[in-house]
Amino acid sequence: MRVLNYLELADRLNRSGIGTAVDHQRAALSETDIEVETTPWQEGHPAWALGGNVAFNDPMFREFDIAHCNMIGPGSVAVARYAAQADIPLVLHAHVTREDFRDSFRGSNLIAPALGRYLRWFYSQADLVLCPSEYTKDILESYPVDAPIRPMTNGVDVDALAGHEDLREDYRRRYDLDGMVVFAVGNVFERKGLTMFCKLAQETEHDFAWFGPYDAGPQASKTVSRWVNDPPENVTFTGWIEDIRGAFGAGDVYLFPTKAENQGIAVLEAMACGKAVVLSDIPVFREYYEDGHDCLICADEAEFREALERLAENPDLRDRLGENAKQTAREHSLDRVGRRLVETYEELA
Repeated sequence: MRVLNYLELADRLNRSGIGTAVDHQRAALSETDIEVETTPWQEGHPAWALGGNVAFNDPMFREFDIAHCNMIGPGSVAVARYAAQADIPLVLHAHVTREDFRDSFRGSNLIAPALGRYLRWFYSQADLVLCPSEYTKDILESYPVDAPIRPMTNGVDVDALAGHEDLREDYRRRYDLDGMVVFAVGNVFERKGLTMFCKLAQETEHDFAWFGPYDAGPQASKTVSRWVNDPPENVTFTGWIEDIRGAFGAGDVYLFPTKAENQGIAVLEAMACGKAVVLSDIPVFREYYEDGHDCLICADEAEFREALERLAENPDLRDRLGENAKQTAREHSLDRVGRRLVETYEELA
């Protein structure tokens, strides 16, 4: 079976959670009998494919048995229309929702209502919508999306994180980190709990580090600009780092006070590295994790502060949570993701 696994704007999304999720899909499928196409275009680029079609009546699209799109732009719309015309089963992966678009870029809250209407239309074209969690399924059903919806974990690439311990001293020295380091990984957005992260840093003497890119240009939100340009003394914003394993090596407690999340791949990565994880009390984390077993879940600033104090005073608690978190991460292994994708494709075919 030949499957199109398409990520529109892949070069711009390689630093995002969506890019990581697609990397996981392709890595998982590489261990199966599925043949994967990563572009739908006959000439590798839509403009070239269109030119060949106009000039020589060449087909625009490559041959595939299943179309699986991971973004929501015009290229993905074109694939969806082609799939309908050619009677090819269409899978649309809902990495984007109106809710998790809010509090990201400047103006995102103004755009979010219109985005929700667009997503309802776009996802409703699918034969099957995949999404990272039951929480996301509930969100999509509330729009409502008129297509079957199936939750499927984004998974975690445990092998890609091997050796993170060896980078600990280098990255701690590079960013002048010491003691119990509280850290986050990923793009710096207010939606991911930026203000809470910085406020908690102001209330403690621990070193805090956020490993990940941030926008400093006109598209950046005022909140992001404020904190990254004038952070608390004990907060480091590293920007993009060349080896994400260095973040998990340098940090000790993964703090993620996010406001909305469809799953949170970096949480699973922190767990796979055996880190103690402190999370906000939102439905998706209650769905996947257990407070006091593989993480600590906090409802407000006071609970976050108390959780960090407990972990600072009790290294045994950090170790226990980290070991249990490793077991949880194994439940999201890429071989399981691969099996579920193959089952899904075979069912649609």
